[in-house]
Amino acid sequence: MSDLAPPQLVVNSRMIYFGWLPADPDAVAALVPDGLKPMSNRQVFMNQYVVDRPEQTSGFGAYSLTYIGPDLEDAYAPDGVTPGRWWTHYFNSSPVVREYAAARGVPAVEGRTVIEVEGGRLVATTEADGTAVIRTTARVGGTGAAVSRGQLRYITEAGGRRISGVYPFVAEPVDPFEVVSLEFLEPDHPVHALRPADPLQIVWGFYSPRSSFAYPGGEEAMP
Repeated sequence: MSDLAPPQLVVNSRMIYFGWLPADPDAVAALVPDGLKPMSNRQVFMNQYVVDRPEQTSGFGAYSLTYIGPDLEDAYAPDGVTPGRWWTHYFNSSPVVREYAAARGVPAVEGRTVIEVEGGRLVATTEADGTAVIRTTARVGGTGAAVSRGQLRYITEAGGRRISGVYPFVAEPVDPFEVVSLEFLEPDHPVHALRPADPLQIVWGFYSPRSSFAYPGGEEAMP
C-alpha cells in the first residue's frame, strides 16, 4: 500500500487527451465489467501525458503515463454530461505512482510515454515493456485565453468493491488542435483491441502544455 495520502496534486503536465470510435466495438464492450455500461457507440478515451519535474507534484515526482479504456453511460461525471470512464490499460513510468494507483484498483503496469512537439507537429509515443505500442500524431497551435475546467469520473474495483473517483482538473488547451493519426503498433498486445476505426473518427479531444489535476479529488463506494 502506498504511503502517499490522497489526494495528490499534479500541475502543468503536458497532456494530449481525446476519444475515438473503435474498429471493433464488440471487443471494446467485452472489456467493460458487469454492472457498467459502455457508450452506445463504444467510444474509447486515451490520455497521454508527461510530468517533467518533481516540483510539479505534491508527492509523485516526475513521471509519464498513458491510460486508456471505454467511456461509460449511466456513470457520468458531476456535470451530468461527461461520461464516466473505465481504465483497461495504464502504462506508468513511476513505481511510486503505480503503487498508489494499484491500491485504488487501477491496472497499473510499467510503461513510458514521450511527447515531442516541433513546428506545430506533436508526436506522442507510448511504450510497454520497452516496445512502442501506441503513437499519436497531431497538429497543435498555441495557448490563448481559453481554460478548460471541471471534474472527471473514473470507476475502479479494489478490495472487492467498486469505487467512483472524482478528479478535478484545470487545463489550457491549444488552438488549433487536430489528431492526424492514431497508430496501434503491436497487433499481439492486448491494448490493440481498442484501436480506432478506419477512417479515424475523433469524437473529442485537446492538447494542453499546462494541465493540472488532483488524483483523486474524492472517492466513494458504488452500490
